[in-house]
Amino acid sequence: MAAPVQVEAVVASEVEGRPRRRARRGAQPSHRRQSFGLFLTIVPFLVLVFLFSYFPLYGWIYSLYDYRPARGLGGSEFVGLQWFRMLVGSPTQVQQILQVMANTLAMSFLGIAASVLPLAFAVFLNEIRATWFKNLVQTLTTLPNFISWVLVYMIAFSMFSTTGMVNGTLENLGLIDEPLKFLDSDQHIWLKMALWGIWKTVGWGAILYLAAIAGIDQSLYESAKVDGAGRFQTMWHITVPQLMPTFFVLLMLSIANILNNGMEQFYVFQNAFNREHIQVLDLYVYNIGMTGNNLSLATAISMLKSVISVVLLLSVNALSKRVRGTSLV
Repeated sequence: MAAPVQVEAVVASEVEGRPRRRARRGAQPSHRRQSFGLFLTIVPFLVLVFLFSYFPLYGWIYSLYDYRPARGLGGSEFVGLQWFRMLVGSPTQVQQILQVMANTLAMSFLGIAASVLPLAFAVFLNEIRATWFKNLVQTLTTLPNFISWVLVYMIAFSMFSTTGMVNGTLENLGLIDEPLKFLDSDQHIWLKMALWGIWKTVGWGAILYLAAIAGIDQSLYESAKVDGAGRFQTMWHITVPQLMPTFFVLLMLSIANILNNGMEQFYVFQNAFNREHIQVLDLYVYNIGMTGNNLSLATAISMLKSVISVVLLLSVNALSKRVRGTSLV
């Protein structure tokens, strides 16, 4: 009698298992449709990335020609690697590029050194108890990020030019006899540009850290209060360590983009007095291509900059994977 019972049990188990297998088979197409729908949502962004990041790489072909806009690419002379050889073969060109690289690296290192300021600002801003005052400070410090560099220079000119408000006030107080040249001078130009950059971006950069602070487990603060920790102790031993992963990721990305300073800020602040030490790599490429009317040489320099940036990104990514155990890309 035991055998028929076992057979019935086996048959029952098989019958029970069939709907489950059908359910699994039915769930697979649904899962695929959901995945395909999610993929369709990112297609527009992939198209934008291709159009604005990868398609312009076709322009690298201009570095192989002596391009003349009036003739077009087809009517321009093919010169091969002439412009690349010129970058290292002309002593004047090499000296100029070395000065430009010194300016670029100096500006970048000052920006990297100041990258701790948004973190510190976010930590202290988070400790403000009055909500209205906290929102007011955050709004006022974030607004400069949305002001164009042209308007920033207008503000700087109205305040720090030889006839600006600062010189006028100092002269009226009898503190100076001649106007101070804040803008029409090459002295401390790297530091000046770094300070303007900090003023413009510190509030915006703090937003990411404020979002990270909002995600910290509140039980850590409650445990610290139970143990008798004060506000500065909780900031130093809880908030700051919890923000370190975010800080290091942003720091490594800044190092990977060390050659990318942008050109808007330096373009509007450049003049005949500070041109030598304010010209960063992006501005140098623009001046060669547009002012110097040599688009082929500008393209060659831009290509080298892109290749070096990619190498730096891969190096920083490998360093992050080795030190932190996680990669950036």
